[in-house]
Amino acid sequence: MKYSRLTKEQFEELHAEFINFLATQSIDKAEWDKIKLEQPQIAEQELDVFSDLIWEGVLTRADYLEHFSPNHIFLFQCGETHVHSIVLKSLVTEANFLSKEGLQWLGDNMFTDNIEMKIGKKEFTEDRNISIFELIKQGAFLSDGQLYKQIHNVMDS
Repeated sequence: MKYSRLTKEQFEELHAEFINFLATQSIDKAEWDKIKLEQPQIAEQELDVFSDLIWEGVLTRADYLEHFSPNHIFLFQCGETHVHSIVLKSLVTEANFLSKEGLQWLGDNMFTDNIEMKIGKKEFTEDRNISIFELIKQGAFLSDGQLYKQIHNVMDS
């Protein structure tokens, strides 16, 4: 398995896609039920292959990621060969970017000495999608890139 198995909730959301996946292998509901009962290891393999296919599609389309912690915000723009990053760090330990108030505080203090901003670029050292998946495993989530673009545009001005 290249990534990780989807959760039960994710499988439920992708029920129709999973049925289509099985259908491409000429497996109908009766056959799937039989495989689960008589060959559970084969059923497990099918779940893993489907999970990897879904992850591969999601990661291939991933352009932006965000990761929030109490005192840091990591914003990523994923290119083909590298990732650009903007890291915001609160120098005021009471600020909490995980709260609405903390984000309001960030907005009020963005360009003050209370916020340290760093820009970076890193080449992908391994497969692009695996690198993005590692960021997700560390707590990053896919985003529309709005915050990254806003900050990047202000910094370019």
